[in-house]
Amino acid sequence: MNDPIIQINELPPKYKTAAVIGGGPAGLMAAETLAQGGVSVDLYEAMPWPGRKFLVAGKGGLNLTHSEPFERFLSRYGARSRELEPYLAQFGPQELRDWIRQLGFETFVGTSGRIFPSGMKASPLLRAWLQRLTEAGVIIHTRHRWLGWDEAGALEFETPAEEKLVQADALVLALGGGSRPRLGSNAAWVPLLRLKGVRVNDLKPSNCGFDVNWSEYFHTHFEGQPVRPVVLAFIDSQGNSFRQQGEFIITRSGLEGSLIYAASALLREEIEASGWAEIRLDLAPDWSMERLVGRLAQPRGKSSTSSHLKKVAGIQGVKAGLLWEMLPKEVFQDADHLAAAIKSLPIILDAARPLEEAISSAGGISFESLDEGLMLRDLPGVFCAGEMLDWEAPTGGYLLTACFSSGRAAGQSALDWLTGIS
Repeated sequence: MNDPIIQINELPPKYKTAAVIGGGPAGLMAAETLAQGGVSVDLYEAMPWPGRKFLVAGKGGLNLTHSEPFERFLSRYGARSRELEPYLAQFGPQELRDWIRQLGFETFVGTSGRIFPSGMKASPLLRAWLQRLTEAGVIIHTRHRWLGWDEAGALEFETPAEEKLVQADALVLALGGGSRPRLGSNAAWVPLLRLKGVRVNDLKPSNCGFDVNWSEYFHTHFEGQPVRPVVLAFIDSQGNSFRQQGEFIITRSGLEGSLIYAASALLREEIEASGWAEIRLDLAPDWSMERLVGRLAQPRGKSSTSSHLKKVAGIQGVKAGLLWEMLPKEVFQDADHLAAAIKSLPIILDAARPLEEAISSAGGISFESLDEGLMLRDLPGVFCAGEMLDWEAPTGGYLLTACFSSGRAAGQSALDWLTGIS
């Protein structure tokens, strides 16, 4: 079988063709960049319409990016900060806000520093974007599932009516990771690229929940309840540490929510290495140990332990439930030990939730398989972008920003390659 090597010819940009596979933010941005450069662009999406995961991400308010200083922003990408830096430097939070404004939408900074579009919704933004792409000449083909390449190097697609073969001068792959497969990110591309010798690191859940061995009583009474405010602290077996205040939610199987997601990469890796991970929760982050001990040591009289906890320390509901779930009864009779537990309650996490439940995925195409322009070294003319690359980041706008940024970079690199600049 021939490799899908896409040949450059001497035609000017307007006669060049590019195929973009994947209709999420990375693919749409690559298509826009190529079309603005005069290339004829066809975008292929397996789902009935593009941007389904983007729309779901915006259901509770579309968090586009974050307003923190760039160095802090860049650090959120952890081990892949260095690889992503050039793309984020070219198209980062401010450039994304400027681009949104060009679409006709203003943005604002929330109290947490997160940036949202006016109106908070994803659907008006997506509609305006698709209209602009159509006006730029991008042809969007839905219900086209990519099957790989045929023996001559043509792109193969399965559609409801037939299988199709497509030729293009350049190809941008923006197929997403492996989370939320019902929205289109089903990782079906992994074996297709591995067959071509591309190094694809195993996909893992990121921004995911974790299993805890709750008692039947606890999950029956507290499933779905938020725990806030709380500080989560964690130190892994390599000495890496995490400490952050926020909130999470009790699930039937364990824990999930923004605070858990923020620590998910460290927690997942520790469970893979050790078989389990222990987090520590400060259930009274605004209280000092001394104050808490003093209040708990007050005479209880005829009050029950639960009533006393509520009266003197404000510990009630799900926080009290966590204490009763995790501590032996005798601890509640000792103010010093009880205060220590409230300030550092141990919870054992047994496993990460499955990839298909995660918000995003880690793993993907190794950056070592790509050149600086996000072109596959062994497949000239094939560029990759978005979540199918091997990086991860917490929620808070970081995921979307890197998808937009890498999509723009891949589109620009494909354009440069087609016009012979690179």
